[in-house]
Amino acid sequence: MLEDLSPLIAATAQWLTAAYPASGGALACALCEVQARQAVTVAAWLRYPTPVDAALVGMAGPGGSGRLDRVTGADGIASGDAADPDEHAWRTWVDEVVASWAACLLTDPVLAGRAVAALAGSGRTAHPEAEFRRLLGPDEQDRRAAALLRHPDLLAPVAALHRAQLLDRLERLGPGPALAA
Repeated sequence: MLEDLSPLIAATAQWLTAAYPASGGALACALCEVQARQAVTVAAWLRYPTPVDAALVGMAGPGGSGRLDRVTGADGIASGDAADPDEHAWRTWVDEVVASWAACLLTDPVLAGRAVAALAGSGRTAHPEAEFRRLLGPDEQDRRAAALLRHPDLLAPVAALHRAQLLDRLERLGPGPALAA
């Protein structure tokens, strides 16, 4: 049984950076990828908080990128039109809910802070504020690198898919600033 969310995290972060790529060279791509991976990690840990949850999604599969591709207009690219269908096999590990939650976190700093704070008592990380620094407090270089990835209007269709579920999860996790739906 797979209790590790790393395939889901890697595929979902890859989907986000493919849908909302960095511009400006290798460093910008790396900074954009780090921000996507941090947002996806927080979202995945909130979505699948226990080893049993992780094992179940590992057995059942996360669902893939189909709906996300349609929402963003990438369905023609992602449908396997390429000569090698295995080139797109990673897309089966994309988790739509996690991608949506990550989009919410990338575009709303207050929500990101609340989500990372919710992980503080989870035992998954000792210093979440430090581990998720690029998500919580991106500097100017981070913001330039991930301009598309953090653009609220561009991510709105993806974020809107499951934002209510994220807000509900955070409300159930404990006190914090009130979150608007």
